[in-house]
Amino acid sequence: MSSILDILTCKCPKCKKTKIFETKGSIWRFKIPYMPINCTTCNYKFERETGFFFGAMFVSYALAAAEMIACLVLFWLLMDLTPLIVFFIVVFTSFLCSTFNFRLARSIWIYIFYKAE
Repeated sequence: MSSILDILTCKCPKCKKTKIFETKGSIWRFKIPYMPINCTTCNYKFERETGFFFGAMFVSYALAAAEMIACLVLFWLLMDLTPLIVFFIVVFTSFLCSTFNFRLARSIWIYIFYKAE
């Protein structure tokens, strides 16, 4: 259970003290979250090799798809809104969650390949 909380709060998988991202980023200022190369506390290298986070895009895609399906079910099937309104709600939700998905996908990807030493 603590690993799930560490993933959601984006903590370093080795020391579990330092956050993986130094900044959260801002969708309104078009800034992506900043992630240093190594953990500032334990010096754990986050990017194992060049292109390591390419796979995190698939995790981000799965997160976005789950959010879109949840919005679709909530607003179209349960609240009975028109398809056009639901479409705009889904697009707006995807836009708002993009930096969160970016951080969470990278955090999940790091934890998938972390091996305790």
